[in-house]
Amino acid sequence: MKELFKNRLGRVVSPKTVDFIERPVMEPADDEVVVKIVASAICGSDMHIFSGRHPSVPLPVIIGHEFSGDVAAIGKGVRRVEPGDRITVEPCIVCGKCDACLRGHYGYCEHIGFTYRNGDGAMANYITVKEARVYPLPAHLSYQAGALIEPLSVATHAVRRADVGLGEKVLVIGAGAIGILVTALCRLREAGDIALCDHSAARLAMAREFGASRTINPREGDDLEKAAREISSGAGMDKSFECVGRESTFIQAMTSFRRNGLATIIGIFEEPNIRIDAMRFINYEIRVQGSQGYCWDFPIALKMSERIDLEKLITHEFPLDDLQKALETCLDPREESIKLVLRP
Repeated sequence: MKELFKNRLGRVVSPKTVDFIERPVMEPADDEVVVKIVASAICGSDMHIFSGRHPSVPLPVIIGHEFSGDVAAIGKGVRRVEPGDRITVEPCIVCGKCDACLRGHYGYCEHIGFTYRNGDGAMANYITVKEARVYPLPAHLSYQAGALIEPLSVATHAVRRADVGLGEKVLVIGAGAIGILVTALCRLREAGDIALCDHSAARLAMAREFGASRTINPREGDDLEKAAREISSGAGMDKSFECVGRESTFIQAMTSFRRNGLATIIGIFEEPNIRIDAMRFINYEIRVQGSQGYCWDFPIALKMSERIDLEKLITHEFPLDDLQKALETCLDPREESIKLVLRP
């Protein structure tokens, strides 16, 4: 194989410490595309990795999986894109051979992985991906907004799994990017009341711009359970989304909705073992489901991006050289960041 480019990649080498490594970009295989990265966003999972507490990702690891850029080179069998095309990428890796993949449900692949867990992250100059996971970037999206199609796809998958319906009362816990995008999609699905709970006044203000009909801030004395009763006339919310990843918020998601309500859990739990009253499952016939990643959600997210202003979520931008500073900014509550984008 011929070397095409020199690549510089940012990785978390130990908790709260990043470094950069260099390695060559080789010419792509027949079904691969080499992408010159223009914008790469920081995800909540990157922050779990940076803290050294991601339950599925040991250190050191190259991070970054929300990105957009230009096609720099293509394999001999690639037909859907050409060098110079603006694109974004669905960063999952599936086997294509297991029962789930053969049935078209690749999101449930028995061997599913993600590019950053496979040593090929997007905090870099280049990344090589499979053509099947490449999507052209529509003209209405900038590179920065295009990098946010991945989190929008995560939210799309969760809202589709929850089957949010006309007039339903929905509670979203956590006003990070995923929680805000879940809120926006629930609004587009004509949910009735959408309440969003978070400790950040700035994030809650952003959530209102994206469609939250009510915001709840425990730091300012708001009571989540009381608010849920008021919104639902005492019956409880129809559906809830947990977008934080803590025992306390998991329990809140389970106890705020009506009998036969549905909780969708999206957050990454650094401490996965939690305690909850098991009798609530029985007495209330509640339903709980997880939501990870995406499966045929990228095309829908690209369409929804016509109606959701993704650039509004971007609160900070940094050059890639400032990756350490960018990650530290995410951890600093005074910054009240939502999405940070890095430019290689």
